[in-house]
Amino acid sequence: MHILIAPNAFKNSLSAPQAADLIASGLQESILECTMETFPIGDGGDGTARLINLYGKGAVGVAQVHDPLGREITASYGMLDGGRTAVLDLAEASGLKWLKESEYNPLAASTRGTGELIRDAVQKGAKKILLGVGGSATVDGGCGILQSMGIRFLGSSGKPLNILPAELVQLEQIDFSGLDPAIRDIELIILCDVENKLLGKDGAAGVFGPQKGATSQVVDRLEASLQQLTDITRLQTGLDLGGIVHGGAAGGVAASLHCFLGARLVSGIEYFLDITAFGEALDRSDILITGEGSIDIQTLFGKGPYGVARRARQRGVPVIGLAGQVPVAAEPALKAYFDVLISTGNQPSGLQDAMEHAAENLQRTACEMGNLMALGKGGIRRNKINSFVGTL
Repeated sequence: MHILIAPNAFKNSLSAPQAADLIASGLQESILECTMETFPIGDGGDGTARLINLYGKGAVGVAQVHDPLGREITASYGMLDGGRTAVLDLAEASGLKWLKESEYNPLAASTRGTGELIRDAVQKGAKKILLGVGGSATVDGGCGILQSMGIRFLGSSGKPLNILPAELVQLEQIDFSGLDPAIRDIELIILCDVENKLLGKDGAAGVFGPQKGATSQVVDRLEASLQQLTDITRLQTGLDLGGIVHGGAAGGVAASLHCFLGARLVSGIEYFLDITAFGEALDRSDILITGEGSIDIQTLFGKGPYGVARRARQRGVPVIGLAGQVPVAAEPALKAYFDVLISTGNQPSGLQDAMEHAAENLQRTACEMGNLMALGKGGIRRNKINSFVGTL
């Protein structure tokens, strides 16, 4: 039996490579006789760029940029194809990881540093940029990135707006005259891990604002800012920021870069699997184990475990999903892709406690899963998998 271990990151707990190694260690501790291969995945979330660069055997570029609150930091990005392709995680410069929880402030947090990283890569010869947009601290509609590239956002009497998105409700004009010509010529691909549009209750402010520290009042202010950006963009260009699938990713970065820079928005996990050797790894496997922090109905909207499970299903490979949280009641939509879903929780606990013990819980669950799988005797066959794993 050959097992392919392909988890996504467990948000705020484990990176995808860490999760893959823990699952492998747990299986090795069990009595199950098997071979295995780890293939950590990324769906556009934090860490995706590093994985792409790792699989592509790329080099690393480093630059001095600014974090979400404007402090100088050192950030890095991947360099593939001899430097002609740069691959970046937006979170590398503009992520929550740079902030203490007490510093979360989406009214002031900016994507400026990500724009600076892109410019550095272009100045060093990159003609193509792959940008993963998960893990951001921002809901600035991508204005920080665009400002760093020379675009200006102006209020009354042509006065530049500086504190974005807080001042974005005052926007009256977008000045494209200063856009760096070198940026116009690059191919920009945004790897999105969500399908949400920019505006509304399921948009960038309503869904992702609270994750970045926004109260209900701040969510309303952010929504108003993004609405003003949408209105002025439509007035000047005829383009609709609000109607774009994936447009709400990273607080509106995807929508703005698509409209203003011609960026192509793609499903992060589908693009990731297409450009790596995942298909080859799956073809030599008898079973797939995937996972992330939570597997629920939202997983089917572009998340990593769904992407790998869908491809496994197409090849008739059974799928086990491991997660800190899984639905209490059976979800038919999930069962269409996951033969078995297993929660890694060991006892009743809060979210913080679960995240703190994610590593030991995941390894222990993998070990017990391996022991139970070994009792199957007849091996892993699609029509038997639930009989010996479903009791977990």
